[in-house]
Amino acid sequence: MLLVVDTGNTTTVAGIFDGDNLIAHWRLSSILHTADELGIYLLNLLRTKNIDPSNIKAAAFASVVPSLDFSMTEAIKNYFGVVPLQVNALSDTGMEVRCKNPREVGADRIVNAVAGREKYGKPLIVADYGTAITFDVVSNDGAYLGGAIAPGLNSGISALFSKAAKLPQVALSIPESVIGRNTEEAIQSGILFGNAGLTDRIVEMIKNEPGLENSKVIATGGHAGLIAKVSKSIDYVDKWLTLEGLKIIANRRA
Repeated sequence: MLLVVDTGNTTTVAGIFDGDNLIAHWRLSSILHTADELGIYLLNLLRTKNIDPSNIKAAAFASVVPSLDFSMTEAIKNYFGVVPLQVNALSDTGMEVRCKNPREVGADRIVNAVAGREKYGKPLIVADYGTAITFDVVSNDGAYLGGAIAPGLNSGISALFSKAAKLPQVALSIPESVIGRNTEEAIQSGILFGNAGLTDRIVEMIKNEPGLENSKVIATGGHAGLIAKVSKSIDYVDKWLTLEGLKIIANRRA
């Protein structure tokens, strides 16, 4: 079995593959910091699915939180007895990165592009809705071109809450109308319909680039399903795309 972990600024996503089958997955808050905390937590997650930790024969992780990289490596080594593959933009992913400085590209963005190309073909746009909204573009010959980054949905709500004294923190749900009848609905409308509009406009502009006219659009991340309900441009929602990408890259090393 393969353990895969994607560590983000707000959320950590973990999963277990048995061959090509994703048999367990979890979406968690990124609140743990030491190797022991992470290792014990991962062990307990496996126990909730009755998975024997001794069956984990390999592991891979991607991270956009450098301060957690060592802890994650040590946690997996100490508690599962395997040396994990840490994936970054310079790893052997099987995908050419045509950016000005590949070192700057977040590991999760490359992993998403690798999985998207494998599952949906090329050209391709992957929109990931997390702490940030990232748009990643795969060319018609299969290379990673770059993309766009915007604030995530919760980031937008938090900014409003922290900067505007009279605006409340609200839950993310789709309001009945774009015209909010109270403050909560007005914020929900602005955040959800606004980010759907952002998605549609960026996708439209990317598709205007040469060779990208027929790009499929894949949405992933915690808020992908919500945005897909109000966006006109998303073709598929794939919540666990990053985990699939980690499996694909790990299999290249096997």
